[in-house]
Formats: sequence, C-alpha cells, structure tokens
Amino acid sequence: MRELPGWVRWLLLGRFVNALGSMAWVFIPLYLVSDRGLSEGAAGSIAAVWGLGMIAGNLAGGSVGDRFGLRPTLALASLASAIGCLLVPFTPTATLAVVLFLMGALGGVGRPVSFALVTSALPTEHRRQATAWMRAVNNAGTVLGPPLGGLLAVHHFGAIFVIDAAASLMMLGVVLFVVPRAARVPLPDGTPTRLLAALRQDPRFVLLLLTVVAADTAYRFAYSAVPWQLDALGAAPWVYGTTISLNCALIVLFEPWLAHRLRDRAPERLIALGFLLVGIGWVVVAPSPGVVVVLAAVAVVTAGEMLYKPTATAHASDRAPDGMHGRYQSLYGAASIGGTVIAPPLAGALFEVSPRLMWVCGGVLGIAAAAVLAFTAGSVRRGPARRSPMQKAS
Repeated sequence: MRELPGWVRWLLLGRFVNALGSMAWVFIPLYLVSDRGLSEGAAGSIAAVWGLGMIAGNLAGGSVGDRFGLRPTLALASLASAIGCLLVPFTPTATLAVVLFLMGALGGVGRPVSFALVTSALPTEHRRQATAWMRAVNNAGTVLGPPLGGLLAVHHFGAIFVIDAAASLMMLGVVLFVVPRAARVPLPDGTPTRLLAALRQDPRFVLLLLTVVAADTAYRFAYSAVPWQLDALGAAPWVYGTTISLNCALIVLFEPWLAHRLRDRAPERLIALGFLLVGIGWVVVAPSPGVVVVLAAVAVVTAGEMLYKPTATAHASDRAPDGMHGRYQSLYGAASIGGTVIAPPLAGALFEVSPRLMWVCGGVLGIAAAAVLAFTAGSVRRGPARRSPMQKAS
C-alpha cells in the first residue's frame, strides 16, 4: 500500500467505514420474506428490480463521471444513496420496487466511478493491487456489518437502512474534503470518443463481459440461495450474516496478497479459473445441503471471487481508451452485478421446485463461463491494451 497516493489511502479508509454500515443490500431478500411477508419467489422478483437499478446506475455512472468529473459524481451518488436508504422502511410494499430500483441505481453509480477514479490515476502494474485493496477494505467493513445487521434484524429491520444511510453520508465527507480535484487530460489524436466504436475494436472485452454476467449470476446465489437454504435448515439470521462475514474475512486476509503474487500472470487465465471455482463451490452443495456444507461452498466460491473480481476490474481499466475509464468500468460493473437481476428470480423459482436442482444450475453457470473464456482465447482478436495518459506522460 506504500506506493499508493495519500488521498487513495484516505479513500480506502472511507470505503471501510462505508462498508461497515452498508448492510441493507445484503439483507434485502431476507427482509422481503421475513419483514414484508413475501414468498421466496416474490421476494426474488422484487430484489431483481434492485439489481436492475444497480445495472442502470453502473451503465450511467461511467458516462456521467467521464463527462462531469469522477469526484463530483461520486459525491452526488453518496448523498442520494443515503436518502434512498432512509425511504425504504417507510415505503408501502406495493411501491417498494420503485424505491429499490432508485436505491440500486444510486449505489450502482458509485461503483464504477470510484474504481475509475483510482485505477486511472495509477500505472498498470499497480492496478490489480489497488483494486484488491479497495475490495479488501470494503470486505473488512463487511466482516462486522452483516453479523450486526443480523442482530438488528431480530429486533427491527428498519435500523439496518438508517445505519446504511449514515455510512453513505460519511463517505460523502471523505469525497468532498480529501479526494483532490482532477484536471482533465487532453485526448491524443485518433482516440475513440464513442463507446461503440471502442468496443468494435476490442471484441475480446465484449466476450469477457458476457462471461462475467454468467459467472456473476452463479456468484450471486450467495445472496439469495444461501440465506433461503439456511432458513430452510432452521438457521437463525445471524448464521447467514456470519456466512457473509466468512466470505469477507477470507478476502481481507488473502486477496491483496494473491493480487501481489499473481500480478504477472495472464489476466484471462486467472479470471477463468475464478469462474471455475465459483461453479464447483455450488455443485458441492447439491448432493447434501447442510449448514456445514454451505459454509464450505461459500469458502470455495470466495476463492474464485478473489481470483476473478480484482483481476477483471483492473483488466477493464487496462483496456480502456484514454478518456473512457469511467465508461469501461461502467460496462464491467454492470456485467459484474448482472447476476443481481438474474440470480434472485432464477434461484427462487428453482428453490420452489428443488433446492438441489438450484445448486446444480448455479454450478453449471460458473463452469460454463470458465469454459467459454478459456477455450475461445485464440479465436477472438485481442484488442490492444491501453495505457493511461499519466503513463504516457511519464
């Protein structure tokens, strides 16, 4: 972390505090079933609306950030996200989907903007590590957040949304008073200015995005299928919170170290291996679902997550043309949370038919994504990796 600029370290601290209080999105499927009295299928459908908002926010955030500035965009998203969290407990169930969509969209804007803000300011060789640190501090906060949320859920789910709003406001303060104003950098001649033109020059990145959607659908079973399975086994809400904390603790302990050790490895091979581990993790649950088996599966899925998520995030920045870091992070961000739309209704429908079938389908998605990415490595023309303007000036 010593090579990172001082403001990046402060931003990492802000992300930690924000993650510590950001627990609403983890408990939305369980909140809809336990507090609002919905079935798993109905809860999955409404939670998918929140995922649609996340995708919309991810897609819009990068364009807004590239045009108006990454820093002010992140500040506005933090403020609006706090307001959205405060509205959820007071919203009637009939109109809850609208509020959840807006809440997801506001949260989605912040993700690509914050990653673009950091990765675009660093040389290529430091991007994977910086991305891993950003994810690690986020998960360090989440280690404590879900268990606390599980305890609060026993008494009143509304407290979860209030704490989430306060965390967003704290992040707003960090962005306004610590992150510097970045000057715009002139684009070199011949640089694509339209996103579609850039993507036509880089079909391999398009294929990567498609496989990430499939893998993320499998990965997001952790936030819908896992709590429903644990609830069916008679486990209390805090067990699910502890399960998410296990995921976060493993990331905090090992992801920055892995990113450093594997920084010279080909990115797509690491991404495909991560996809494969996600698929294997859920296949393990299918024969005999149980609390211990689910915990073991989460550990395997987490190993896959540690390989593919920071690598793919940094890879998106490496491939971004000058002036498009926000938009490329938006595309990757939308793909990397695409499963929030597909996984809840898919898992809910399959769960009502057969929990074992649900786990098999989740596993097949991850394994298929790994196979497609690995076995098409030489069949699609690879677009050139790009360097940031800062690197070219050095």
